[in-house]
Amino acid sequence: MVPDLWLVGLGGIVGALLRHLTTIRLASEGFPTGTLAVNVVGSFVLGFVTFLDSGNQVVLFVGTGACGSYTTFSAFSFDTVRLWEEDEQVRAGAFAVGNLLGSIAAIALAWALASLVPV
Repeated sequence: MVPDLWLVGLGGIVGALLRHLTTIRLASEGFPTGTLAVNVVGSFVLGFVTFLDSGNQVVLFVGTGACGSYTTFSAFSFDTVRLWEEDEQVRAGAFAVGNLLGSIAAIALAWALASLVPV
């Protein structure tokens, strides 16, 4: 059995690499699409493994480790303020609302899908 600390650490490596690749792939001028994507997708994945009752080791690796390093509240906050400072208040608001509603919708979708999986 793998120690909990290693599960979180290895998951963190995976999540950090995926976050970097996602941000590069979805880079766009004027709107932080990569940050929005990682927050919504990460919320879905965390919700799905949690609602499936996947077990402590899966939640530690995928949830705490991978999703913890894949999603980012600090980049979300920074990107929102950056848009605001660039006189892009509408985009800043859309980005903030998109992160919040998108992440909540992703959790709800994960809950619905996980409830369909036979235990």
